[in-house]
Amino acid sequence: MPAASPTAARVPGSGIREIVNLVVAGGADVLRLEIGEPGFRTPAHIVEAAHRAAMAGTGYTQSVGTLQLREAISAKLERVNRLRCPPDRVIVSQGAVQGCSAVLAALLEPGDEVLIPDPAWPNYEMLALLHGAVPVRYPTPPERGFLPDVAELERLVGPRARVLVLNSPANPSGAVYPPELVAGLLELATRHDLVVLADEVYDQLIFEGAAADAASLDPERVVGLYSFSKTYAMTGWRVGYVAAPSWLAPTLWTVQEPLVSCVSAVSQAAALAALEGPQDCVGEMRDAYRRRRDLVVTLLGKAGIEVPPPCGAFYLMLPFAPGVDGRLAALDLVEHGVATAPGTAFGEVARSHTRLSLASSEEVLSEAVERVVAWYRATGGGASLRVDGAA
Repeated sequence: MPAASPTAARVPGSGIREIVNLVVAGGADVLRLEIGEPGFRTPAHIVEAAHRAAMAGTGYTQSVGTLQLREAISAKLERVNRLRCPPDRVIVSQGAVQGCSAVLAALLEPGDEVLIPDPAWPNYEMLALLHGAVPVRYPTPPERGFLPDVAELERLVGPRARVLVLNSPANPSGAVYPPELVAGLLELATRHDLVVLADEVYDQLIFEGAAADAASLDPERVVGLYSFSKTYAMTGWRVGYVAAPSWLAPTLWTVQEPLVSCVSAVSQAAALAALEGPQDCVGEMRDAYRRRRDLVVTLLGKAGIEVPPPCGAFYLMLPFAPGVDGRLAALDLVEHGVATAPGTAFGEVARSHTRLSLASSEEVLSEAVERVVAWYRATGGGASLRVDGAA
């Protein structure tokens, strides 16, 4: 009987998608805070540009994206991220996740190690495994504000280490890495000749602190990963981009062809309008996410659940009682009308937490927090859950 390859079979399912699939299949009254879906429509000028492009007729583009879009991305990188990255080092990808996959495909050999934060977006580990690599988790615990310790991380660097993943603002914690920490991570990477994959898809959703802008500090060691999805509420358009070092860009140009042929020309037209059109929408959405963060932190605090406010992105890590299995708690919360992303989906360090997405409206968030607080009081923060997940 045929079987999947052992390499592919090692890839675990996403703990976030487990909750998503459960909620979508259930059809019940569940308030959805489990997925990073901006609670805004894509701005009208972006949609209109896509419509014009579709009506005019579209076809294949260069595998790495249209020159016009790459020029606009290059200008954005210099304006916003302080990075001089010419268009021939920009690769337009089908969302940031496909860009991440292309980068790892271009860098890794089977058995290489990828240093990944814990907690972290699960796709890093999934993609590392898919490419035959070994994920090595470095802790970013809640007691340190979900930030890593450089010396502790350095002890985990082995002879097969190849890539260091840096994610700020961080998913799932919303932590924003201070400039001195980013510099320390890059110094570590230089000492051990690591390539840094800097995931900065939330680079324009920062409430306090500064953007990492890691690639601007060492453009020949750092690969920058960005997206239109969060900044412009364009998750369904599937457009991201990579800012590559000069030595890596030619390989990525080649890798894109067998992976995607090219990103949708209609979506690329929308992305171009996003960059070249009015930017008021970016600040307005960021301000709304800040208000929603403050609302949720305040409501939880009034209920006696103290949570430090995240400094960026639109997520908040809610702690359960010590030792609670985050997956069982998240499954039970669905039964009580709230979908969240269990901490177990992001690694081991935050397994007794769950991630709340703050991207929904204030009305939804207020009702969801009310349900979470009721559940929290009834279960002792999940402490009373039985092994089967029932309260």
